[in-house]
Amino acid sequence: MNGVVLDSPAGSPACAAAGVADVAESAALAALLRCCVREVAGPRGQVWAAGPYLLLRLAENLIRVPTSGGLALRFDGPAERLECGSWRPLSVDRLVRLVEVELGGRAARDDDPGGDATHNEEFAGQVAGSRAAISILLRERAAATPPEDPWLASEQALVFGHPFHPSPKARGGADWVRYAPEAHAAFPLRLLGVRDDVLAAGGDPLALDGLGHAPPGYTLLPAHPWQMELLGTELAAPFADGRLVDLGHSARAAVPTSSVRTVYEPRIGKCLKFSIDVRITNCVRKNAWYELTAAAELSARLAPVFSDLAERFPGTRWLPEPGYRSASLGTRLLEGLGVIVRSSPWEVAGPGVTPVLAGALAGTRGRGAHKEREGETGDIRGTAAGALRRDPLGWWGAYVDHVALPVLDAYFGHGVVLEPHLQNVLVGIDPEGMPVEAIFRDLEGTKLVAGRHDVSGLPVVAARSATYDATRGWNRVVYCIMVNHLPEIAATVAGSAAPRAADELLRELWADARARVARYADERGRPLPLRDLLAGVPLPAKANLSGRWARSADREVGYVPVTNPFAGVCA
Repeated sequence: MNGVVLDSPAGSPACAAAGVADVAESAALAALLRCCVREVAGPRGQVWAAGPYLLLRLAENLIRVPTSGGLALRFDGPAERLECGSWRPLSVDRLVRLVEVELGGRAARDDDPGGDATHNEEFAGQVAGSRAAISILLRERAAATPPEDPWLASEQALVFGHPFHPSPKARGGADWVRYAPEAHAAFPLRLLGVRDDVLAAGGDPLALDGLGHAPPGYTLLPAHPWQMELLGTELAAPFADGRLVDLGHSARAAVPTSSVRTVYEPRIGKCLKFSIDVRITNCVRKNAWYELTAAAELSARLAPVFSDLAERFPGTRWLPEPGYRSASLGTRLLEGLGVIVRSSPWEVAGPGVTPVLAGALAGTRGRGAHKEREGETGDIRGTAAGALRRDPLGWWGAYVDHVALPVLDAYFGHGVVLEPHLQNVLVGIDPEGMPVEAIFRDLEGTKLVAGRHDVSGLPVVAARSATYDATRGWNRVVYCIMVNHLPEIAATVAGSAAPRAADELLRELWADARARVARYADERGRPLPLRDLLAGVPLPAKANLSGRWARSADREVGYVPVTNPFAGVCA
């Protein structure tokens, strides 16, 4: 369990010197600016490279920021706006007004922060709320004790969140910090008894019975304390007539993981995925009734798929979700009280292997003294960092083999769409610091390619939720692995080199990755999507800024084209 050591950002020298508010401002600005490059200025041809700087034009304003890391867009210094012939610091509030000009047509005068009516009156508040949340999290972390378990420490390391989201830490609800993984929260669960005649269950949720004992005629149901507060008076009637009984609190504290609503319960050694009826980043995080049904169904169907993947790609692991439990008290409470049982990574990791969240490995966001790089993990240290320094290409090659190739084979070989973004993949690090396993999780994002699987036995809505057509499935796969995931890891590996050598190392990393994908493509007869990928065809990147501006449901958010890191790499 000593493969990776993660630093707490609030204790870092940069954080102490610059102040929490400055770090939060820098992180919030960087996230929104990346979105502007990718979704606004880039598609309009208003982005240029100029030496160490990236220049972009937004609402007739010229902005510059020093960058590295290729597609990951890591900022190595402050962003500035050209004003009256001089470069002046760019603030989050100013950038929000420029975005509103581009997307909503409102005035952007410095002396009129309100401006004209905008098409999205929520947007500025979401960005400001995310910035405020980062400040709160940094302060809370300074006074909290991180988990000793390196896996759980990595789960709680994502202080800044998604690097290409305009408000990555926006979340609703009151008192959320008590349940925030980034604040190193831990809390006992509420234990309920569900009268057996209104029990709802599917698959195999029997692990839940290890949390305690229910009275005769009742079955144990754990509940998230935050969700119990949110449901409030809606629970009064079933408690009053005995359909539910309150059994107190669990004996040990549960630990929230990176998604907020999923916790690790140490007494039974399982992860539990709850509903939380608040918006966290993009979505209200509830277990829809059809997702409860689909989780157990997909777990049964995926067992032979992952068995085959593990044989072809040793080190491939996954976290099954074998069952769920809830109460049949109408759709609202069926979903609100629904809990999905998930295996924990320690159950599937090999001997001597430490599972670490991929997002934590990718957490460093720049070089030099720029405040943004101190956000999540500060740096990767211990044996993983040592392995990176000794053999960055070898470390990267092992990472690509274990993470990317099984994802491609799940799609082409089995018609299964995994969702391998940075928060859904755990990387197993061996005692030498090398990646030797990849653990895939979260069946909500896992889909079956329509036409390759018989889903006629599922309810219509559940079948629709569990499937993608081939094009949508490929877009999701290639976005997650080639835009969201590998570029962040590549930038981290390249950042371990001296600044002058980092760009050259980055090119070597992508050439190596392309060669590995090409060998796999040859094994599969070079299907068209892989031919396009290897040829450098632009990739689909999720348009989070556009989605937040349009207030679209997350499933309806579209894509924008971005440069393929294989483009220009010699075959």
